Amino acid sequence: MSVEALVSALPEGRVVTDPATMENYRWDRANDPDAGTPAAVVRAESTEEIQTVVRFAAEHNIPVVPRGAGSGLSGGSTAVNGGIVLSMERMREIRIDPLTRTAVVQPGAFNAEVKAAAGEHGLWYPPDPSSFEFCSIGGNIATNAGGLCCVKYGVTTDYVLGLKVVLADGRAVQLGGPTLKDVAGLDLTKLFIGSEGTLGVISEITLRLIPAQRPPTTLVATFKTLDDSTNAILAISSKMRPSMLEFMDRPTINAVEDATKMGLDREAEAMLVIQSDEPAEFATKEIELIEALCNEHNADEVFYTADPEEGEAFVVARRMAIPAVEQKGALLLEDVGVPLPRLGDLVRGIASIAEAHDIVIAVIAHAGDGNTHPLLVFDPTDEDQKQRAHTAYGKVMDLAIELGGTITGEHGVGRLKRPWLSDYIGEDALELNQRIKRALDPANILNPGAVLDPATLTP
Repeated sequence: MSVEALVSALPEGRVVTDPATMENYRWDRANDPDAGTPAAVVRAESTEEIQTVVRFAAEHNIPVVPRGAGSGLSGGSTAVNGGIVLSMERMREIRIDPLTRTAVVQPGAFNAEVKAAAGEHGLWYPPDPSSFEFCSIGGNIATNAGGLCCVKYGVTTDYVLGLKVVLADGRAVQLGGPTLKDVAGLDLTKLFIGSEGTLGVISEITLRLIPAQRPPTTLVATFKTLDDSTNAILAISSKMRPSMLEFMDRPTINAVEDATKMGLDREAEAMLVIQSDEPAEFATKEIELIEALCNEHNADEVFYTADPEEGEAFVVARRMAIPAVEQKGALLLEDVGVPLPRLGDLVRGIASIAEAHDIVIAVIAHAGDGNTHPLLVFDPTDEDQKQRAHTAYGKVMDLAIELGGTITGEHGVGRLKRPWLSDYIGEDALELNQRIKRALDPANILNPGAVLDPATLTP
């Protein structure tokens, strides 16, 4: 494919064809082994430039893979052979309106940048993936990302008021806007949230902001058994809604302790990190009740603090769980979730799968909503171990489905989880997904291979 016409149609420096530079755009954090080699990377700076790229791609039937910061964990922005990687990294503008408590944001802005801009006006953008310091808002929209605070404050879709989207034919449409209530027509804004770049390219987002979070009180509890920890989670969740309720199992605790040397209990089978951001006097009462519930369920040790820096140290430990486990070997990252009463069954089942396949599986979880992140560790040079890890990867998703759960709570289907989509949503719902894709992208040029099997989308 010749991209000279595209180079001529865009300002200088937007189109990259140097192979060494393009190599950096082939993968996201999932390191999809089937990543292709693009014909070009375009670093767009406006909606109009995105339109130019998409119109060129539509005219020449070339795949377009939208890319935010490349922090995805399911292969959602894996490059396609001969395609165009459409990077949003230069689209970073953020405008805050403190009167309406909204932000208008370009998709390349980092989650942390939006938080900081909102904070300058005494406001807060709550969704907070562990990667918030280096993940983009556009990527968060693409997967409907959650995070540590979602147990109380919800996920990305709860804060999106409007989107500007470039469709597969190059038209730009405005969906929604700054009004808090709007029921005119079908809610197309929600259709694009979580669509992983398969229906359109998001070029601008209108976000809802809320008043700044109060300084939280943090509690840490360790347990000698997985069952005690998950029973404590159920007891807490049935009586209150803390602003954070996170879980780490023993392999995770040890990986984080190896990386931080912060004195975590290496013998604990599980650790909970819990926060309350209620006003101080109420936070103390809530934390004391949580402490009592942990002790009722045989907590080995319970500690809490109202000191922000001390509490943040434990939150940072939780956030760095994936990088810490990554130091132990190559990873297959899961994102399975179950109804909260089945959390114990899921955690025990994952432990059994790890034992049966002789694979280390470290488990972290947004425990308050049943969303877990099993991290399967393997030596990529050991083919037998690698195969066992991939088999266990599928078994974990099968288990989640059996327990009435989902194959992905916030990371997206991408390419790596696509084989399990039909088993989870069923043939009728899958066919409905395919209909919508065909209606909006009949030539399947937008992120082909993500979410849906291209073979099922041929006319």
